Amino acid sequence: METEIEKLKQLRSDREKMKQRQETTLVAKEKEKQGGNDATATVCPECGSKQLVHDYERAELVCQHCGLVLDDDFIDRGPEWRAFDHDQRMKRSRVGAPMTFTIHDKGLSTMIDWRNRDSYGRAISSKNRAQLYRLRKWQRRIRVSNATERNLAFALSELDRMASALGLPRNVRETAAVVYRDAVDKNLIRGRSIEGVAAAALYAACRQCNVPRTLDEIAEVSRVSRKEIGRTYRFISRELGLKLLPTSPGDYVPRFCSGLGLKGEVQSRAMEILKQAGERELTSGRGPTGVAAAAIYISSILSGERRTQREVADVAGVTEVTIRNRYKELAEQLDIEIIL
Repeated sequence: METEIEKLKQLRSDREKMKQRQETTLVAKEKEKQGGNDATATVCPECGSKQLVHDYERAELVCQHCGLVLDDDFIDRGPEWRAFDHDQRMKRSRVGAPMTFTIHDKGLSTMIDWRNRDSYGRAISSKNRAQLYRLRKWQRRIRVSNATERNLAFALSELDRMASALGLPRNVRETAAVVYRDAVDKNLIRGRSIEGVAAAALYAACRQCNVPRTLDEIAEVSRVSRKEIGRTYRFISRELGLKLLPTSPGDYVPRFCSGLGLKGEVQSRAMEILKQAGERELTSGRGPTGVAAAAIYISSILSGERRTQREVADVAGVTEVTIRNRYKELAEQLDIEIIL
């Protein structure tokens, strides 16, 4: 009789534990639906541990401490296929390129490929090529539907051309496209050339992303003058509220050293010279490219990798006279002995 009573008690306690587990699981599912569930927020009801692991092969949420399965019915949001190399992954993937601001429609529209082949790579018959040609032509036309999109399409292609000529990274192109779109939204293009505003947006993006390029470099690859780019840049930065700090000479040092084929030791010494010059306020009121070129010239002499003033001037885009004046100021104020 006593053994049966003990069994009943045991069954009752097991039933209560099971009920408690089910309630905890329901609470966890509710939290997951509301977007507030993660592995640290849920606690194991058996041992109180927070070390929970998602086993995606079995679709289970398991306590790492005691092995209790808290949930056995969560959704695997990954693909249903497997890939063992890059080619397989690209072939089986069913998504397109990410959204980008560098295309007027943000890259969300479809495009008919220029190759006359179907999805299996087979050549399209000559009978269907004329129809495909017409479809391709109309697809190009309907992608640009109004004047604003036509403006954006031309300006963003111009931005991409200039950025490619200057070798600028992807984040600078995206930032320049966003600046240009903001200018279009605020109607700042009216009365100004598209090329001028695009060049000014690219210059502003270079400043924002700490990849500085001078106005002369932007003017070389654009179809407008340096004066117009500077005037348009000042206008759009004022209207759009772009708070950009003055360019530091140190931002130019890595690029100039790379162009001169100098080692990292020369670059480090040039940065140290510029740091000392900044502490003594020798860089304020002077062109950053000239100061950077003078620091590199001094550093190359001190490191035994001498470069002539002509070579440094060609890479930095300044005159030899500027380098002479700046390096004499730095050498005198910082007590640097230079043996020519």
